[in-house]
Amino acid sequence: MGADLAHVFCTSGAATVIKSYSPELIVHPVLHESYDVGEIGEEEISGLKDKVLAEVGKWLQRFDCIVIGPGLGRDPILLDCVAAIIEEAKFKNIPLVLDGDGLFLVTNQPELIIGYPLAILTPNVMEHKRLVAKIVGERDQNVPQNPEVSNEDLPGQLQDLAKRMEGVTILQKGKTDYISDGKTVLSSDYYGSPRRCGGQGDVLSGSTAVFVSWAKEYFSNENAAGKKEVEERVSNNPTMVGALAGSLLCRKSAANAFAQHKRATTTTNIIEYLGHSMDELFPLPQ
Repeated sequence: MGADLAHVFCTSGAATVIKSYSPELIVHPVLHESYDVGEIGEEEISGLKDKVLAEVGKWLQRFDCIVIGPGLGRDPILLDCVAAIIEEAKFKNIPLVLDGDGLFLVTNQPELIIGYPLAILTPNVMEHKRLVAKIVGERDQNVPQNPEVSNEDLPGQLQDLAKRMEGVTILQKGKTDYISDGKTVLSSDYYGSPRRCGGQGDVLSGSTAVFVSWAKEYFSNENAAGKKEVEERVSNNPTMVGALAGSLLCRKSAANAFAQHKRATTTTNIIEYLGHSMDELFPLPQ
């Protein structure tokens, strides 16, 4: 994508595998799961959480965006630590992209991100249903615990959900990706690939994170060329712009990968086409 540096915070058991994936990754094995610490009391858990937050906090001010969720897991001690990290990131106004198990966390603790305008959620259809049941269902007894999601009313339902979450941007993945911050709804319907690969959502969340960090910087520059056109054609919200760009790039890369590899396409192939697809969609000025 062109990000300068990528830091990965993980448990010690995952660190060696992640580091061996790419020498460019900066890996911090500072997170803990229940099996690491054994049977400990509430006081010890609180101390552990403070220690993790202190380790991660050393780096937060350097980050332009944080992705939470891919490969995270659902261990309660780990999720408690991540919740504390989210609160600290919000305090520092760092954009957050939440996917996978990060969505599990915020579905159960929506107060973590409700009202935070720099948060982006990237749910699939099932994850979207759970969010609707939690956010809308708890406030409206007429909404069933397993609400139906149809393509016909999805944009309106998505906008209502984002509005109830007070400005959080939601990128709902599907045949067409819909994006809303509660004010407007954007759609991303570039064809992409007929094959869905495991891990493709991780490419989307990573790409979106980089675009959001760029968009945030772009909109903060009063003299940025073309800013008015972007605001008129897309949005003046950097999370909406970043989410749309991430969706388009992921779809374009998947299309290019499938054209070459057909049904053997994997997410690794999609990653290989990110640079080429980026140049096709967003070419640098000559």
